[in-house]
Amino acid sequence: MTFPVDFRVGGWTIPAHLVFETLAYTIGFRLYLSRRRRLGDHVSDPHRWSIVTAAAVGAVLGSRLLFWLEDPAATMSKLTDLQALAAGKTIVGGLLGAWIAVETIKVRLGVTVATGDLFAVPLAAGIAIGRIGCFLSGLPDGTYGIATTLPWGIDLGDGVARHPTALYETAFALVLLFVLRRFEPNRRRGDAFKLFMASYLAFRLAVDAIKPGVGIALGLTTVQWACVAGLLYYAVWLVRRWKAPAAATAPVASGDAMARQ
Repeated sequence: MTFPVDFRVGGWTIPAHLVFETLAYTIGFRLYLSRRRRLGDHVSDPHRWSIVTAAAVGAVLGSRLLFWLEDPAATMSKLTDLQALAAGKTIVGGLLGAWIAVETIKVRLGVTVATGDLFAVPLAAGIAIGRIGCFLSGLPDGTYGIATTLPWGIDLGDGVARHPTALYETAFALVLLFVLRRFEPNRRRGDAFKLFMASYLAFRLAVDAIKPGVGIALGLTTVQWACVAGLLYYAVWLVRRWKAPAAATAPVASGDAMARQ
């Protein structure tokens, strides 16, 4: 296989990354709509779309900001290259940015019901699909791992066998998707999204240790420190969740699902 991978359709050349990124967004959104119809949504229409808009804006801003902070020197050198600055993004920044934006707008709107559970499964599915495109993009995508002598190391075009970290992430997201599906019937309000966030941040903290990156403190990258910050917040929930009385985790009827998110 030669990286980056492109698909040829007639006279068109379509980057694999674009194909899988489009699939990730499309399938993720369809899953969200399907789950909203099936599980219900107790957030009023004006508030719902305000929250969705806040999530989208927060995701874009967060993904760009954290990407710029990953390598401050490189970012400073590209200040005049707006296209390069706009193209870079990171999932961790997008998730944290969306979460902060949603929690902020909910306080302003007076919305107290948790709204994240409907997004947990779609996000896991989207990450699983999208990272395949990252892998097929090879070195230019910047999501590759460091050199390895393990038998599954892959040469992405520079003659070096590397950890296929994008595929690790796809495998992890698929396992998380399965866990979330099994976990949902017994969840309490908001637990599915919290489980998704805590699990993904923990995974990224670990897997980014085998990616080339710029350490900013204690050998950790900016993305890893963002994961640490998020995990500190969710650690409180994890402790409370597993200490909760059994009665508090009784199954939720599907029609009342959104009220108990």
